[in-house]
Amino acid sequence: MDVLKFKKKSILQQLRAAYQPKLPETLKGAVVAVKGEATQSVGNQAEIKALFPCTYGLPELTFKRDTSAGASVHSDTTFNVGVILSGGQAPGGHNVISGIFDGIKAINENNRLFGFLMGPEGLIEHNYMEITRDIVDDYRNCGGFDMIGSGRTKLEKPEQFEKGLEIINELGIRAVVIIGGDDSNTNAAVLAEYYKQKNVPVQIIGCPKTIDGDLKNEKIEISFGFDTATKLYSELIGNVERDCNSAKKYWHFIKLMGRSASHIALECALQTQPNYCVIGEEVAAKNMYLDDVVTDIARVVAARAEQGKNYGIVLIPEGLIEFMPAMKMLIDELNDILAANPDFSKLHLDEQREFVLNHLTPNNKARFETLPPTVARQLTLDRDPHGNVQLSLIETEKLLSEMVGKKLQQMKEEGKYNGKFKRLHHFFGYEGRCADPSNFDADYCYALGYNAAMLINAGATGYMSSIRHLAKPAAEWEAGGIPITMMMNMEHRNGEQKPVIKKALVDLEGKPFKVFANSRELWARETSYIYPGPIQYFGDDEMCDQTSCTLYYEQGGE
Repeated sequence: MDVLKFKKKSILQQLRAAYQPKLPETLKGAVVAVKGEATQSVGNQAEIKALFPCTYGLPELTFKRDTSAGASVHSDTTFNVGVILSGGQAPGGHNVISGIFDGIKAINENNRLFGFLMGPEGLIEHNYMEITRDIVDDYRNCGGFDMIGSGRTKLEKPEQFEKGLEIINELGIRAVVIIGGDDSNTNAAVLAEYYKQKNVPVQIIGCPKTIDGDLKNEKIEISFGFDTATKLYSELIGNVERDCNSAKKYWHFIKLMGRSASHIALECALQTQPNYCVIGEEVAAKNMYLDDVVTDIARVVAARAEQGKNYGIVLIPEGLIEFMPAMKMLIDELNDILAANPDFSKLHLDEQREFVLNHLTPNNKARFETLPPTVARQLTLDRDPHGNVQLSLIETEKLLSEMVGKKLQQMKEEGKYNGKFKRLHHFFGYEGRCADPSNFDADYCYALGYNAAMLINAGATGYMSSIRHLAKPAAEWEAGGIPITMMMNMEHRNGEQKPVIKKALVDLEGKPFKVFANSRELWARETSYIYPGPIQYFGDDEMCDQTSCTLYYEQGGE
């Protein structure tokens, strides 16, 4: 028993450490970068070009095998690389670092990798560690960001860039790889532009990370961590569904991560077939109010009660409230009020409410006053570093279930409902951020990191590592890079217009949503639950290497 108690690693961790991620055939050996056409931003082209004159319009890069005589990935030139984990954790981050390490060592064994500790702040404050082979080997194929830690400090001020440049020069670093989401990679683009304008020979490369799945486009097909997180959430939802179908007496309201897009909720719905799933983008498109969503859920609850089924599963995206146009207007105004009044948090709770009511426009004031006190209070909590309301702190699942209960009581008094409504609440969020990566994410992240090393070797800066055709076997994946400015537009942040990477929302005309929409009425009536079970790391490829449902349908699956 004592031996088990003091083991450093579980049996699974030990076995996973031995897993060798698959690389695209393109990246095995020497590569040559093929330039595509010049690119432009997805929106506000004139404004973005003016802000990024040195890194705007760069061509897309695609790597091809260099089959010329004597071609080799090895170079006699040595260089050092820095790496930063930025933002929230996502499964596979350590494999990106492993890929970078193996990539630069393949180029020259004397190349060195430095990790800046606790996110971008480590660059600014000169907190770092050298990442050696022993360290890398200890973290291969495992979850978390604990090798070097992560943080949410924004890189956006010249004094930060100059402070970072001091340690970059001291360590002889040629390139910095920033592993993060849309905001972190926006910072990477700003940093790349700054150093380019200053004619500083430092390259900046980004890697697409976020479990939310909203950092993607035709070239970035999926952000890493989404596959693992949604598989883990789906396992948990399946477990709750099994319990629900066993007890047959509870309605479970389950909130899922995804503040700006409903990709996680949609993917989990496709994997588990709940009785109801709210898709925020559909709510926005239909200009639905909170009462509209509540009424629709109550309709499903009442219809199942008529069959004697007083139980069910409801999935809710974390960012639902912001998708309701009326609520979004309120939140946007609250964001501006709080950004302009940094001492707001010092006020007493009663004073905070009075302050907000005195500063809101009449329509938003009326909306604010109708909210339950707990939700109104949660909307005025401290913003995250990007100026956004912390939607994970808003108990949307409890708000909806409470309102559905009141709606059903009203229906009962009108003789339209005669069932029972007992409810339970869940929020699946942090459980999915640090899981050991699925085989897909282990392979994808390793390829992203190795590919980043090839982008550095090719002299690229202001690019994001891109691995494509991900529904195919890993050997057939295509590698390259896309300019970060290509994904940018102007958006209102912290009271002003700023350049940011445009978030990818659920496409209501896309196949994943249409598959869901065509099935949901059946799932509402019938108990059609699927129990995915835990992530499989060992066994048949069909079981272990499967992609997400979203990626499968987006790339032609039937």
